[in-house]
Amino acid sequence: MPIAVSVIVPILNEEESVELLRDRVFEALASLGRPFELIFVDDGSTDRSFEILAEMAAEDPRIVVLKFRNNAGQTAAMTAGIEYARGGLLVTMDGDLQNDPGDIPMMLEKIEEGYDLVVGWRINRQDKWLSRKLPSMIANRLIGRVTGLPIRDNGCSLKVYRAELIKKIPLYSDMHRFIPAMTLPMGARIAEVGVRHHARQFGESKYGLSRIYKVLLDLIAIKAILLFARHPLRRFAGLAALSAIAAIVFGWQVIAGPGASGSGSVMMLTAVATLFGALAVFLLLLGSVATLIFRRAGQMTPAWLDEVT
Repeated sequence: MPIAVSVIVPILNEEESVELLRDRVFEALASLGRPFELIFVDDGSTDRSFEILAEMAAEDPRIVVLKFRNNAGQTAAMTAGIEYARGGLLVTMDGDLQNDPGDIPMMLEKIEEGYDLVVGWRINRQDKWLSRKLPSMIANRLIGRVTGLPIRDNGCSLKVYRAELIKKIPLYSDMHRFIPAMTLPMGARIAEVGVRHHARQFGESKYGLSRIYKVLLDLIAIKAILLFARHPLRRFAGLAALSAIAAIVFGWQVIAGPGASGSGSVMMLTAVATLFGALAVFLLLLGSVATLIFRRAGQMTPAWLDEVT
């Protein structure tokens, strides 16, 4: 039977968690009666995570392990799992046991109501207020304002996607938290449901205040993507036309002579006209490149995939 559900879990130095996580995922999905696979993506762990994962995969064919040679980041690890996944429905979650696999069946039921993406919302979040909760609150408000999509918990990794949707979305940097916003141009139907959240049992958090600047930079990129995703050449062509008009106006001032312009020197007007003309050409070229990028975005590889077990 074809795989119905693929669960994707990025792993970075979680040797104490992976076996317990496997057991909880299997327990949660056993009642569904549908074929599933559990995909672990080792993101360059330096502990025994990969060795344990490889042993688990050897014991159970439902477990797949992908391994990066070096740490490429959560988005790259998630993307590798998404590209490999064979299920019609894809579930993503963290590997630190803070997400509860017991919420997966409920989220799968929700997506069957006709949604394309179901986002988890950590109702009673078990994290430090200053270093995790406060930055998250600020980021969620900013993301909602900029994208127009008022998701309450963009940072929650526990999400369920239809494969045909998520496999079309190119991801890079830390873009995984912006996936709901990136589906807007595709007309995706999105639902948000409350999920449980547990305190970290093992190890230390991989996130901190240092990631805030990355979120801000990625937010700017997301706004540009949403603005130019449809017909990027047409958008840039409009700006190029304005620059060309400005170049013509200043060029006419040069031809008519300083007396007709009323102010400024011929040299200055020539320089300004040349700059606007060059800007028009640059914008047209940029629009052409943007169009090419959007058409081929899904073909880019996020990191060097070293091994599949």
